[in-house]
Amino acid sequence: MPSETRHLGLASGIGLVVANMVGAGVFLSAGFMAQDMGPGPILLAWLVGALIALCGAKAYAQVAAWVPRSGGEYRFLSELLHPALGYVAGWASLLLGFSAPIAVNAIAAGAFAATIAPGVEPKLVGVLAIVVLTALHAVGLRTSKLTQNVLVVVDALLLLGFVGVGLVLGRHEWPSWTPPNGGAGFPLEAFVGSLFFIAFAFSGWNAAAYAASEFQQPEKDVPRAMLIGCALVAVLYLLVNWVFVANLTPNESRAVFEYETKRVTLGHLVIKDLLGDAGGIAMSFLSMTAFVAATSAMMLVGPRVYAAMAEDGFLPQLLAAKQGQAPTGSVLLQAALALVLLFTHTLQEVLTNVGAILTLFAALVSLTIFRVHFGQSTLPKPGPLTLVAAGIHVASAAYMLYFGFRGKTHLWLWIGGILAVTAVALLVYRVTLWLRLKSVPDEG
Repeated sequence: MPSETRHLGLASGIGLVVANMVGAGVFLSAGFMAQDMGPGPILLAWLVGALIALCGAKAYAQVAAWVPRSGGEYRFLSELLHPALGYVAGWASLLLGFSAPIAVNAIAAGAFAATIAPGVEPKLVGVLAIVVLTALHAVGLRTSKLTQNVLVVVDALLLLGFVGVGLVLGRHEWPSWTPPNGGAGFPLEAFVGSLFFIAFAFSGWNAAAYAASEFQQPEKDVPRAMLIGCALVAVLYLLVNWVFVANLTPNESRAVFEYETKRVTLGHLVIKDLLGDAGGIAMSFLSMTAFVAATSAMMLVGPRVYAAMAEDGFLPQLLAAKQGQAPTGSVLLQAALALVLLFTHTLQEVLTNVGAILTLFAALVSLTIFRVHFGQSTLPKPGPLTLVAAGIHVASAAYMLYFGFRGKTHLWLWIGGILAVTAVALLVYRVTLWLRLKSVPDEG
């Protein structure tokens, strides 16, 4: 691949991972958890969530070293399990996997912009964010990289500023409050249930894998970016949650129940208490920047999946990337799909359902670790630590799917619909494969 195409380094990869991971979840979850769990169990739950995320990153790091090419789950499953599974994963990414989160994050950025400038229409701000970021990511690789790096730096500085203010000016003694709904003993049921939401707060640690072909040293930089990025976010999340449990009581934390209407996070409550109204405005700006950075990161990595499918002949060549250029066709397609979802769907519900599907494909990627280890493969065998990490990731994914769909009939109907679409996608895959084979000249 030309050197100008390999424009990403380790720092950019870490930035992609961090931008994809950081969202509203970490600024809300502790408020819900504090109604049933004390400070110790809350921090322990985030520590367990961090370990599970790091296990997933460790498993993906091994797979990314085996297959150092762009495409994420599409590429990994195609080469290590079966092309049909990779094909279905690619279509899942194309139709919803990135489009729904992009739309959700863009509207969320608009909602926080409205808290700074009342009267602003969040949906219009979301549209503007998508259009502007599309232009920046479609114009060229250097502009795309610069845009993402600038957003990540600004986002990181704001987040570090929040943590610094909370640690320096906030309370330092161990909190003495107790949860209003807590009972005697360890709150096991609430603790286990919270891991489901914490896992979604940690999602995004695999972002660098989608653009692996654009790294200068993909075999080294992509695995390192996922592990380092995930570890940094894990530390950040633990510090943020310490600030919350040390400075807010369960009654104060109940403000998160009105997040959808008032856009007030736990961060707003803490910073406004420590710095006044100016702190609340700064927190809204931080939240808006984080959502814009996440939108930008997904608009960078998502189109690489469709471009990879186009290069393999499974999507129109218009979506493939030309040498030394961004996959403009795929970037424009991604933006169009996100805008359609933004105006036609209840995004939060769609995002929850999509999250379950993506969790399934991520678990399948971790399963490839065991296939390579126990099967007939020329690839280097994974080490014991990688096997343990992959096993933990697969088990946690199974738990998340069980917990997320337990007793929710409408979600089972969603799964039924996904299976039907999958059957059609597999049929299209077979037809596409047959047409590709027919187009190859007969050399006999």
